[in-house]
Amino acid sequence: MSRTLTTIGFDADDTLWHNERFFRVTQDRFAELLMDHTPEDMGPEALDRKLLDAEKRNLGAYGYGVKGFTLSMIETAIEVTEGRVPAAVIKELLEAGQMMLSFPIELLPHAQTAVETLAKDHRVILITKGDLLDQERKLAQSGLGELFDAVEVVSEKTPQVYIDIFERHGDGAARALMAGNSMRSDVVPVVRAGGHGVYVPHGAIWEVEAAEPPTESPRYHEIPDLGALPELVERLD
Repeated sequence: MSRTLTTIGFDADDTLWHNERFFRVTQDRFAELLMDHTPEDMGPEALDRKLLDAEKRNLGAYGYGVKGFTLSMIETAIEVTEGRVPAAVIKELLEAGQMMLSFPIELLPHAQTAVETLAKDHRVILITKGDLLDQERKLAQSGLGELFDAVEVVSEKTPQVYIDIFERHGDGAARALMAGNSMRSDVVPVVRAGGHGVYVPHGAIWEVEAAEPPTESPRYHEIPDLGALPELVERLD
C-alpha cells in the first residue's frame, strides 16, 4: 500500500519523557541558594529573569541542555552578587547540574505505544536538541532506542535542518511528520519545510520555545497526547 507519510519524527524531551520539570526543580534550588546573597529588592521573579537572559545569551556558545543551563546559573550568580557569591554556593550549583545528568528517565503516557505502533509501517526518527552525551544516556535508559531507524541530535531545529534530515532518512519533508511539545522547534519549522507538524502539549513550556501556531496551514495539527498520534497518521495516510 502506498502511504502519504513514510517518515515520522519524534522530539525527545517532554514529548517522549519528562525533562522540563527537572529544570524547574533545579531553578528553585538556585533561588534558594542565592536568597541570602542577592540585593533585598531582587525577588525570585527578577532572579528568574536574570537567569533566562543568561540562557538566551549563551545559547550560541553552549547550546541547549543541562551543561549550558549550569554555566548560566553560575554566570547569573556571579552577576547578581557582583562577584561576591561564595565558592560553596558555586559548588552546590555544579552539584545540582551534575544531579540533573543522573535523573532517571520516566516515559510520558502513550510514548512507547505510539513509537511501537508507527514503527511497524513507517520509518521513525528521533530528532532532538541538547547535549549529545546526555541525550544518548536518556535514550538508552528509555528503552526506546531499538525502535528508531535513526537518531539526530542537532544544535538547532530549522526548516533546512528538517529538509536535510527527511531527505537523508526518508522521502523528503512532504512525506514526513514531526511530533513534539515545542511550537518553535518541533512544529513551525517542519510546516515551513513542507512537512506535517504535530503539536503535543505537555506541562510548562520554556519561554525560549514559545511561538505562534501556524494555524493557517493544513499541515498543522494538534493532539492532546501521543495516544492520538497513530490515529492522526492513519487518517493522513
